[in-house]
Amino acid sequence: MTGVSVLILAKNEEKFIGACIESVKSFASEVVVIDDMSTDTTAEISEKLGARVIRHALNGDWGAQQTFAVEQAKCDWIFFIDADERATPELSELIKKSLAEDNKGIARRCARLSYFWGQPLKHGGWFPDYVTRLLPKKGTYVTGFVHPKIHHECEEKDFPESAYLVHYPYRDWQHYFNKLNFYTTLAAKKMYDAGKRANVFDMICHPFWAAFRMYFLRGGFLDGKIGFILSGFHYFYTMAKYVKLYYIDKENVHVTEERKDV
Repeated sequence: MTGVSVLILAKNEEKFIGACIESVKSFASEVVVIDDMSTDTTAEISEKLGARVIRHALNGDWGAQQTFAVEQAKCDWIFFIDADERATPELSELIKKSLAEDNKGIARRCARLSYFWGQPLKHGGWFPDYVTRLLPKKGTYVTGFVHPKIHHECEEKDFPESAYLVHYPYRDWQHYFNKLNFYTTLAAKKMYDAGKRANVFDMICHPFWAAFRMYFLRGGFLDGKIGFILSGFHYFYTMAKYVKLYYIDKENVHVTEERKDV
């Protein structure tokens, strides 16, 4: 089938899925929502907006879930978009032009402009944040539990920065810190599995460098108050990552249990 299948992975996204689907309607031949057993009205909202909803458990493997989504697509082209993203009109027009060219040797990358508390994050390494999203279905699959890698046989080309995806990475501070905890744990495990270990030097120096680079070298200060806040929290993100790596193979033994036989 010619055209493009827009693929959305979702779980309990009733507040956001509608706007996401609406943003792709101008170029989507079909919208496929892979619903990770949502307990809210995500599926119902999606179906009302014309999406095809398929319930399929994520089971902690984002790459496998995206590969499953690719397999459900009916069109020759696929476009990945997350429920917390929106395609701008400028991007939608370029996607339609690219689809009209139908060059299956090219995969397209889109810039993402993230917003937090209503403010665009244009500095500090946040933008343009290019991600591969438009590509032919044939030969495409994805691996990776959290930070997936899209495998394909195409040459990658970028859409201009002026045609971007709007991205809402955090709903509130609780969501931010939940992600911080989740991703630092995964990052520590990934480093550990790669044979890396941490010491006190790592816990002190890496966080300082990470925050300095985000705020000064990458211009986070140009984003004002939120740029300062996120750079500061990036310090704690980096520190948490190395602290977790340091303690990953150590046992947290309670003193009372340790001295039970005394």
